Amino acid sequence: MTQPGEQISSADVLARAAALARVDARGAVRIREGSHVIFELPNGVVARIGESGSYQVAQRELCISRWLNQNGIETVRAADDISQPTVVGDRPVTWWTLIPDHRPSTPGELGSMLRKLHTLTPPTEFPLPSYAPFDGLRERLESAAAIDEADRSWLLTQYVQLRQRYDDIDDPLPPCVIHGDAWQGNLVVPPSGHPIVLDLDNVSMGWREWDLVQLAVDYTDFQRISDNEYRGFVAAYGGYDVTRWASYRVLADIQELRWVAFAASRSDASSAAASEASHRIACVRGLVPRPWTWQAL
Repeated sequence: MTQPGEQISSADVLARAAALARVDARGAVRIREGSHVIFELPNGVVARIGESGSYQVAQRELCISRWLNQNGIETVRAADDISQPTVVGDRPVTWWTLIPDHRPSTPGELGSMLRKLHTLTPPTEFPLPSYAPFDGLRERLESAAAIDEADRSWLLTQYVQLRQRYDDIDDPLPPCVIHGDAWQGNLVVPPSGHPIVLDLDNVSMGWREWDLVQLAVDYTDFQRISDNEYRGFVAAYGGYDVTRWASYRVLADIQELRWVAFAASRSDASSAAASEASHRIACVRGLVPRPWTWQAL
């Protein structure tokens, strides 16, 4: 039995959860490590291991998957024959059906899905939280051990200023159902051609602009997509171009500060993460001209 405060590896969490759920995890391969640790199992199951204390988030993900599929938006599906979430210590493990041979969505496919998502009537069977863009952000900046103190001071000042600018925004439209992490890799397309939504833990009630800003900064600040691809995204969404909204830059700066904080939070774990964090900080401080190139972590 796991004792309170005991730290065990994600591989051990998987092994213990698999034993409890009677899932064969032999030969499991770690495919991602971030807010969730994700393993692919050889029997067509994907295990998502949540952070400590995130049991309710895991429960909500399962409910959201069922609800969205019932409302015409296809998502990754939970493995029906496994009781879940499975809990090891205070870390929940959810089990999902593998989506083989898929590609990231095009900007147009992402825009179409978001247009449909944002028109849904919120669920009545369970509550959706309000989107909270600053949750955990200050803590990540304060606790990152491997960043320069001058950089930390600048980032914390930027955090305070962005909170004030955000509070001063006139609400654009009433909150709607949003994905909360809407980028092309979270909408994948298998050979069937029907896009499938992934990573449901941030689905919430919030401004639609939060779902539009990620692809927009890919276009304006990183040039990861072309003019034609961005115009296709705008057209598929219904013609609304978030980059023309008066408060676009506020949301863009908040989103980029979150990406900086993520890299900073991992900077003490590897030299590559530390180097990437330093580069991202230099970018947002104006020391590197746009378009920027940031490496995934």
